[in-house]
Amino acid sequence: MTVHAVHHINLRVRPQDIRRLRDFYCDVLGLEEGWRPPFKSSGYWLYAGAAAVVHLVEMRPDEIGGDSCKGVIDHVAFRCSDMDSMAASLREHGVQYEVSKVPEAGDVQLLFRDPLGTGIELSFTPAPRTSED
Repeated sequence: MTVHAVHHINLRVRPQDIRRLRDFYCDVLGLEEGWRPPFKSSGYWLYAGAAAVVHLVEMRPDEIGGDSCKGVIDHVAFRCSDMDSMAASLREHGVQYEVSKVPEAGDVQLLFRDPLGTGIELSFTPAPRTSED
């Protein structure tokens, strides 16, 4: 398994703040709003060129804890290769994880938490299918 780069940051934001945060990242940092898979949650993917580097997601009502909770880093995502060896390493170290598929995009994710509770996403792009598959 090889980690190649930080894939994106994911910020969970109160519904009343999400458009303002989107505008900040677009207007101030020059990111551009772009395609986002049809997840059940609401939000925006903000792009630097071809890469969606900031994901903004609306908090659910049960996550909102008053003015002190304005937004949190939900998880850190890494672009990786060799999912099988990474899954084996997680199992070997007793790390519980979930497997998730990104709707329409085809990426496969391994999702888990570090020892302090920060979400970690390992994102894998499946190999292209050949005529022999």
